[in-house]
This record gives sequence, structure tokens and C-alpha cells, in this order.
Amino acid sequence: MFNGLHVNPAYAGYKGEHYVQSTYRSQWGGLPSAPTTFTVTADLSANEGLMGFGASIMTDEVGPTKTNTALVTYAYRIQTGNSSFLGIGVSGGVSEYAIDGTMFDPNDFGDGELPEGRINVYTPNLNTGIFFHTPKFYAGFSAYNLIGKNSLEDKAVALAYHDVHYYLTAGALFPISDEVQFKPSFLMRNGGSGPTNLDLNGMFLFMDRIWAGASYRTNLKVGATELPTGLSSKNAVALILELFATEKLRLGYAYDVQTNALSGLRNNSHEMSLGYYISPRKVNMKNPRWF
Repeated sequence: MFNGLHVNPAYAGYKGEHYVQSTYRSQWGGLPSAPTTFTVTADLSANEGLMGFGASIMTDEVGPTKTNTALVTYAYRIQTGNSSFLGIGVSGGVSEYAIDGTMFDPNDFGDGELPEGRINVYTPNLNTGIFFHTPKFYAGFSAYNLIGKNSLEDKAVALAYHDVHYYLTAGALFPISDEVQFKPSFLMRNGGSGPTNLDLNGMFLFMDRIWAGASYRTNLKVGATELPTGLSSKNAVALILELFATEKLRLGYAYDVQTNALSGLRNNSHEMSLGYYISPRKVNMKNPRWF
């Protein structure tokens, strides 16, 4: 939610400054073995912003399953107008998929279908994307997990995760007053045989320092032919706050309220972000990077 590098390698270097960030997400808090995600990224800019480099480490944990991914990223920007650029990016690395059999609590012991101890498999990973931006508009498209699934055909532990995923995003920035701007945006995710997720976001920027807004997440039946007929389109509503605590330090927090089948359980989600500019943030730069 707080880092464009997670959904598009062409985003690398967009900020025009060196930036490191870490995020932690706890989903459906209170449920046993609920999902958690931890990431660390480095987003580096070179050649006056025309080149970008990135590195990221991500860990996803859901019950007895765990996914670790490490990626390196390169992006190159082509100037298409006075203040418009088209970035092309690629990232590659490796993913580890693991299951810890000791965490299972079977009704019948000695089930040969359950792993004994921890088992893991590795697969290469390749992702690519494009990212167009001006000072007031951006749009991007990317594809993740382009390779690696064939190497796991006999490893059912990973097949559910390593499908190709597509991301489409766009947004704009509208001035309301000298100290307030409004940024509507959307993010669409499609992958595997599940429903397509659509995030509709609205954020306000106050005094170039505080972002506050909300996001509505829904499910769409786009290209999915095997979904249950009664599948609800409702998913979640998120409240989002992000602020520049200092010229170098950026803090973010999001609170998800479930609107799906889990809504009655009050198991909501939390996401926290900590970002740091290695050089001071240039709030007075000619074209500030607010996306």
C-alpha cells in the first residue's frame, strides 16, 4: 500500500532520491495463524533520475506456510515531454516456498499426505513493468512471476502461489488550495484462478507533509471462470495516514476494516510503514514526486 516498488519494477528511481523503506502487515488480527508480511526495500536513483535501481526482501507467512523472496531491480526512464517520462523496469531474483509440518494438528496421526518437519523449494523469479508519470498523473502496468512455475510442477507446495500476476494502476493529483491537494487512484490485481482485486483510493495531501485518506477494496470476476456463483464482491475498507515526520523520515499506518465474510469476527488488519531518505527530501524540487 505504501510502496510502488512492490507492484511495478519500473517504479525504481521514480522519487529521484535514495530511499529505503520497511513495511509490516498483520492481516485478520486475532485469527489463529493469520497472514503476516514483512518487507525491506531500497529504491535508488541515478543519472539525474533517468535510471533506477532497487533491492527488496519480502517474507509472507500464513499458518504453516512461508514464502521468502529476494529481488534486484533496474529501471530506465525515457523523457517523452517537457515533464513526462516513461519508465521500463525489470526485476529478478529467487523465491523460497516452505511448509512446516510440525505446525499441523491432524485429527488422524500418521497421515502420509502431511509433511514431516520442514520442506522447502526454490524457484527463479522474473517481473517486468512500465510506468508513465508527469507531475500530476501516473499510470503503470506490470507482470510478476513470469518464470519459475514450470520448475515447480511436481511441487504442489508452491503452485498455488507462483502464478503470473498482473497489476494495473493509475492516479492523479488535483490542487484544492495552496495547502491541500487531492489524489484519487486505483490499483487492479489479477492472478491465478482467483477473483480480480480492485482498490479505489482517495488521499488528501496537507501542507506537503501529511497524507490522509481511505481505500475501498472489492472483488471482480474478470477472467475467472471457476469462482463460486455466490462470491461476494465486498472485501475491505482501509483508513490510511502517512506523514513526513522530518525531512528524511516518513511514517505510514493503515487500518483495514473487513466487509467480507470475516466482518462479523472483528478481525481487522494493520499495516505500518517506515521510510527514510538517505539524502534530505527535496520538497522544493521543480517537480516534486508525490506518487
